[in-house]
Amino acid sequence: MNTEAAATAGTAGAEAPREILRAEHVTKLFGPVRALKDGSLTLRAGEVHALVGVNGAGKSTLSRIISGHLRRSEGLLRYKGQDVDFAMPRDAMRAGISLVLQETSIAPDLSVMENLCLTHFGQRERLDWKALKRKAEAVLEELHQAEHLPLHKRAGDLSMAQRQIIEIGRALQQDSDLIIFDEPTASFSPTEVASLFEVMRLLRSRGKALAFVSHRLEEIFEITDCVTVMRDGRTVAADVATRELTPAALIQLMVGRTIENLYERSSAPPAQARVADAPLLEVSHLASGSMVRDVSFTLHAGEILGLAGLVGAGRSETIEAIFGLRKRDSGTVRLKGEPFTAASPRDAIARGVGLIGEDRRRQGIVPDFSVTENLLLAHLGRDRGIHRNYERHFAEIDRLMTELDMPEHILTAPMLGLSGGQQQKVIFARWLLLNPTVLLLDEPTRGVDIGTRNTIYQIIRRIAARGIGVVVVSSDFDEVLGLSDRVVVLSDGVSVAQATSDLLDAEILATYAAPRSSAQGVHDALADLSAQFGATSYWLQVERGRVFCFDVVAHANAPVGIAAERFPLIGETAIPLALDTQKAGTVIDDGALHSVLFRLVNQSGHSFGYVGVSVPSAATLDPQALRKQMTQNMSRHGVGQLLVAAQGEETAV
Repeated sequence: MNTEAAATAGTAGAEAPREILRAEHVTKLFGPVRALKDGSLTLRAGEVHALVGVNGAGKSTLSRIISGHLRRSEGLLRYKGQDVDFAMPRDAMRAGISLVLQETSIAPDLSVMENLCLTHFGQRERLDWKALKRKAEAVLEELHQAEHLPLHKRAGDLSMAQRQIIEIGRALQQDSDLIIFDEPTASFSPTEVASLFEVMRLLRSRGKALAFVSHRLEEIFEITDCVTVMRDGRTVAADVATRELTPAALIQLMVGRTIENLYERSSAPPAQARVADAPLLEVSHLASGSMVRDVSFTLHAGEILGLAGLVGAGRSETIEAIFGLRKRDSGTVRLKGEPFTAASPRDAIARGVGLIGEDRRRQGIVPDFSVTENLLLAHLGRDRGIHRNYERHFAEIDRLMTELDMPEHILTAPMLGLSGGQQQKVIFARWLLLNPTVLLLDEPTRGVDIGTRNTIYQIIRRIAARGIGVVVVSSDFDEVLGLSDRVVVLSDGVSVAQATSDLLDAEILATYAAPRSSAQGVHDALADLSAQFGATSYWLQVERGRVFCFDVVAHANAPVGIAAERFPLIGETAIPLALDTQKAGTVIDDGALHSVLFRLVNQSGHSFGYVGVSVPSAATLDPQALRKQMTQNMSRHGVGQLLVAAQGEETAV
């Protein structure tokens, strides 16, 4: 039997997944405006279904109708074989439907636990707090967030990504049969995304129906089984198997055109060529509260500098401390060579420093104000007089609207009526009106569709081309690498590495960004190994013939020629053969030194580089004894997330 026939036979013999929800030809009117023209979606048990489209395509409107946040104007909505018309979200939740929103519905003055259990508060029965606490702890364990999100912590003090985790945890705690994830990973780094996907796969295996709304194409192709595409309020492609699509084909369905290169750079010389010039911004050993402990970096005129790290690494808090939103405890900041201290955002703005926050609605706009009023907000603190001389800004506003490809007629429209991408463009225009020296961007493309993202990248490059220094905080490692000239990696509030973006990739960034609890445990295990065997021990990765050292404990008898924050070519080290062959568990002879490497993996088997030792050639190395000792050392120092690969498992993914 040929492959195609076998596949057909297998499909015919397999039981079709049970349909949980069917929405057909759903419309939604807001007065005379038809926000949803013809939306259709089918969700089945045991499937992850992607719902995609650009901003304004109708995805969120359809999701809110399904979850009871909105009532449809026309069309069919059938849930578990019954026609339904949910009057409010509580009706949908009682039926077993949860919606995890991109814009979180967290109660800021309540604790993490109280927010996780929020849906229980409206019940008449007396609450069993001990049982609720056990369920909350179990949910955070499932999301690998128990140590990062203490149940007693005030939710208002959390980052956007941590708030999103609470939203997801709340849906898991309800044990819903259908969960709609609306941009759940917008503020997540690859490590947090991987943890969420583990949970989603578990839910899929339990027969849950999952809808996944995302603009990140790589996530859609990794986690989903099928795709429905919406454009201009209509479903234009329904229930297409993900494996039958390509990224280019999906983009064309979403935007109606092709986008050749999302991170396309201009032909101008890269900004790192200017690094020899005096720094525009110098941050040295900055500390602020518990989230920023020791951060240092420099920024040059016309440079785009990326700050990369995991949730809780202190990226957002770092730029907020620079901008005056957080009190600085220690460290120095210099702007154009002069001391710079911002006691408040007003001070920062006066010195030419701007900030675009990660939460547009909370930090960036006044929703009920018009676009023009929002554009001129920053001038309230700079211009004097009753009329603020607004007239002299209007010509510049007209020019910026043209440059940012925004129609002039929206100037009088309220900000609330604009899509997320349009709102972000308005915020960019507001700061450009002030002609800043430094612009700090926190998740600038969060919740923005791929077409608008491409436009925002072009805007950021044009801003840098004016000589403005740009700092970009992003949880999307591909975005950081594609957009930035240099990247600084933060972990647990400490800057741990920096390099030009062309030297790095997402895997190396993820390893550098590993929480310091894991990294410190690996360091202590390496230090023990060095003392036990009289060896230089190290943790490294080799990519494209270059060595990236995450940690090294040097021994005078075995200089290997590698160090943290140095990225030598293999041939520039003292152990080129060992690094070139990367033959795990085998003694490699490099003349003066003998070395053994072992693959380091996480619980899922994904590679986190190599740990290894090098000793003088006169010494004897026993690979099995080394492997056993390193495993014991890591266990003794509490390294639970990473493992030394077992014999025969060195070819981890």
